[in-house]
Amino acid sequence: MNILYTTEAKIGGGLTKLARLAAVATFVIAGAFSLPVRAEKLAQNLGPVGPLEAILATVGSKRVIAFYTPDGGHCDIHIVVWDPTDAKASSTIRVRMKLYPRQIVNVHTAESLGLQCGDNAEKLTIADSGKQLRPGRTQ
Repeated sequence: MNILYTTEAKIGGGLTKLARLAAVATFVIAGAFSLPVRAEKLAQNLGPVGPLEAILATVGSKRVIAFYTPDGGHCDIHIVVWDPTDAKASSTIRVRMKLYPRQIVNVHTAESLGLQCGDNAEKLTIADSGKQLRPGRTQ
């Protein structure tokens, strides 16, 4: 009788572990089904951002990631631009430059994105680059 009781306890304990495993698996599966919905929406962070925080933006048909590190009151800025439809990433470019406080750099695609270094390199913001004339364009 004692052996049967021990066997029942193991089976009962095993079912409890199985129920826990099933609950965890349910959450994992539910999370997996929601991934494609989130993956279709491109992340945006239009700032302002502090050091090592990324601005994530869509400019025309391109995607832009920009971040900076403070360097003696200047912004040591890193900008990556790519075409999200380019599976081989051969269209990706990276630019690194130093901006003075309040200086603006413009990223031009079909549209323009201005990035401005804040006072004493405290922040990086998207600046209004306005409708600037580019070579070959009259308006």
